This record gives sequence, structure tokens and C-alpha cells, in this order.
Amino acid sequence: MNLKEIQSVKLRFGIIGNAPALNYAINVGIQVAATDLTVLITGESGSGKESFSKIIHSLSSRKHGQFIAINCGAIPEGTIDSELFGHEKGSFTGAVDQRKGYFETTNGGTIFLDEIGEMPMGTQARLLRVLENGEFIRVGSSKVQKTDVRVVAATNVNLLAAVEQGKFREDLYYRLNTVPIYVPPLRERGEDIELLFRKFTTDFAERYRIAPIQLSEAAKLLLLRYPFPGNIRQLKNIAEQTSILESENTKVIEAETLAKYLPPVSSQSPQSPMVLPGGHAENNFSERELLYKVLFDMRRDMNDLKRLVLDVLKNEKNGHEILNNHKDLFDTVQSNDLMPEPEQPVTRLLPPANLLDVNEYDAADATSDVTVEDISHETEEDDSLSLEKKEKEMIVKALRRNNNKRKYAAQALGISERTLYRKIKQYQIDEEG
Repeated sequence: MNLKEIQSVKLRFGIIGNAPALNYAINVGIQVAATDLTVLITGESGSGKESFSKIIHSLSSRKHGQFIAINCGAIPEGTIDSELFGHEKGSFTGAVDQRKGYFETTNGGTIFLDEIGEMPMGTQARLLRVLENGEFIRVGSSKVQKTDVRVVAATNVNLLAAVEQGKFREDLYYRLNTVPIYVPPLRERGEDIELLFRKFTTDFAERYRIAPIQLSEAAKLLLLRYPFPGNIRQLKNIAEQTSILESENTKVIEAETLAKYLPPVSSQSPQSPMVLPGGHAENNFSERELLYKVLFDMRRDMNDLKRLVLDVLKNEKNGHEILNNHKDLFDTVQSNDLMPEPEQPVTRLLPPANLLDVNEYDAADATSDVTVEDISHETEEDDSLSLEKKEKEMIVKALRRNNNKRKYAAQALGISERTLYRKIKQYQIDEEG
């Protein structure tokens, strides 16, 4: 990754931030720009997807050609074919003249199709033909025309779920997704939030010739903790509201004052992570973090149990007292929802009849076969083998508790719907069971 080139692109296109996920997305955009490959940009509304389409066009060989951005969700279904591919005179009511579509007028350039998930199925079939053969037909015509247009698409919805629901063509999805670029939401960008807030308040102060506001340390922390469901657009609105309404009262904004401008987050909004300096989120469970959580919870209990058993093995005379003093640990392990059922009886290490009767257990025989290294190795191996099993169990439980509704199951697990969909396929989970 060329950080100097990435920084140059940021300065050129006014992109603020240093989050690793943001830098990676920019780097992918730089690399793919030199090709004619189709790009699919994914990310939440307001996260800045259109900026990446401009980066790709401006750094490509088509930079001297026309660039046009089209919001597929803003064009009525009855006219979108005409807008994109043109129409012939008299082809429908109101078509008083022949009209060229965007794919014809942008020949040699780039078309950015925003909200591609809102495109009607019939138009999707026409678009697929353009992507595969560079051909299109005007509405009301039978003449096939050629065009050389690069398509960059963007969406804030899960297209794979739309494919499954029959709302989006599977062949078009894979044709668009030649090179995917994921734009991270603001809540995943850590200290970039503070940098953007400072940028917006400074710009506002210069425009209206007022003193720029500043945030106290507590206010900065509050800002970093907020999930920003509206992403950069919402942050800019909050920065401008605070600047105009609080600049006369004080230059330093406290957390209590800032809190008045942060709307309550509904249950439908993204979960609020505890963002810490450095861009880390305390409750921002990605797929990997979900696995780590399961593993660490299991390992913590198992390590406690392992130490206890070793104490019993090494202290035959005092074993009864040790077990009695830690009886709650056995109850915790047995009731822990994250612990798997043991495939082998625990009697190899513990008494076969009564856990509290150490006299019935021959510690000398156990220590002759079991060492600290053996127990440690066995524990780590069991953790690894049972991790996928427990992840599957957690997913199944979340689906059942939410009536097999993926959206709410994903929220309960703290992962994205896309990750949940992939895991369902990976573990072949029957959602109707």
C-alpha cells in the first residue's frame, strides 16, 4: 500500500481520515482505476461512496471523458429505461422527440449508478447486456447500438439478500461485483470522527466569520461513542448546528451541551459501539471478534478449572478442602452457555462418583499419566475444535429467538447481515427448522 499516493488522493478529493479501512478502500480504488473493470461500492448511506466513483474515473484513462452520477432510486420505474438507454419518437405517451440516453451520451466515459439495488428487474436485464456486450436498444427501437462506458455501481443494501428474495438478478450481481470496494461507516473510523468534526466546524466558522468551537475531552469521548446512523452527512449537520447555536455562549463545548445535538438512536439504527482512541470499538463485534469472544470465554473457564484440578492432583491431602472452596466454579462451567458438552467423560481428571470425595480418586495414578503440558495442550485443542460448533449453535439460537428473521438475528449477534448470510451457507443451517 503506497501511503504517499493515498495521501495525495485524499488531498485532491478532500477526504479526511486515517482509518485503516478507509485507506484500504482508497488503495483498491487507485489500483482498479487503471483498468476498465466494473466496480461495486458498498457502504451505508452517507458514508461517501460517490467520492470513490470520482476517484476511479479521475485516475483512469477515461478521465477526459464524461462522468455522470445517476441515483437509480430517484428515477421513476416507468422512465428509467428511457433515461439510461434513450427512446424513439412516439415510443410512449409524451415521447414527442427522439432522445439519447446516458449510455449513449457518456460513450467513452464513466457512469456511476448509485442505489443500484433500487433498479427495476427489467432494467437490470438491459444493464446486463450493456456490461456483457456493450450493446443497448433504445425504447421503441429494434436497432442495436454500441457503447463503450465504464460502470461503477454503489449500494447501501445487501444485494445477496436481494438476490435470494428475487429482487435482484444474480448474474447481474456477479457481473457488477468484479471488484468490490467497502466504504466503512463513520462509527468504524475511530478518531476520524473528531478530525471530520473539526474540519466541518472550521469551515463553517470561516464561511460565516465566527470563532470556531472546540470540544472538551468529555465531549470528544461522547462524540466518538455515538454510532452516527447518518454517517458523514449527520456529523456535518451536528457540527454546523452546534457552531451556529453555541458559538456565542462558549468556545469550548462540554459533553452536556453536545448531547443536546445528538439524536437518540432507535433500535433500528446501527448498534452503538464504544469507540476508543485509536479506532477500536469496545462492543463493535465483527465476525472475527465474535469468534474471539466465544474462544476467550471458553478458555477463561477452562483455564480456571485446569488450575483447580492441578491443585487437587498435587495436594492429595488437601484436595477435599480445595474442591469445596471452589464448588461454584464447577457450577459456573456446567451452566455456562458457551461451554460445549464434553465428548469424553471428565472422570479422567475428576472423581467418577463424587466430585467432592477426593479419597475415592487415586491422585498418584492420575499424575503418572497427566502433566501440566498435557492438560494445557488438551484444553487449547478442545477450544479450537469446538469453536466452529459453538459459533453455529449461537447462530441457530439467534435465528430461532428472532423467528428466523436475519436482520434481527444479526443485530443480536453483533454482526452484519452479509456475514450472517455467509455463515448460514457455510454451516448449512436450516432456517425453516
